Amino acid sequence: MNPPATIPVSPLFPSKQQGFTLLEVLIAIAILAISLSAIFGSQAQSLALAAEAQFNIRAATLAKAKLAEYESGVAPVEDGDGDFGDDFPGFAWKIEVQDADLSEILPASADPEQPLQRVDLTVSWENAGLSYTLRCYISKEINR
Repeated sequence: MNPPATIPVSPLFPSKQQGFTLLEVLIAIAILAISLSAIFGSQAQSLALAAEAQFNIRAATLAKAKLAEYESGVAPVEDGDGDFGDDFPGFAWKIEVQDADLSEILPASADPEQPLQRVDLTVSWENAGLSYTLRCYISKEINR
């Protein structure tokens, strides 16, 4: 009796190599490096934008609080600068006051005495080099 015939089994890949070639590994590492650098770059940009957004919120709040002091008459409306003390270290303010130029919007027959002052209040964060400026117009009557 003859033994049963066997069918030769061939591997899926006729090559005798097993595993990855060096070129395949290098390409995979290059793709991984490019994708990780893009992810880390966008993460760093996201953190910087979040810090700037936090500054804008805090600076707007500080500027409005400082401006409220002038509008309420607690402090005279005049040029000056300072900081916000130990509560907000690194934050400083500067105020510049000048007569408002309303000649472009008022008719020529209007009273030449300008009733408003233009106030520019700048809050800066020295540690990050950021600044926020709030401009408003205040009646000259507040200073009297």
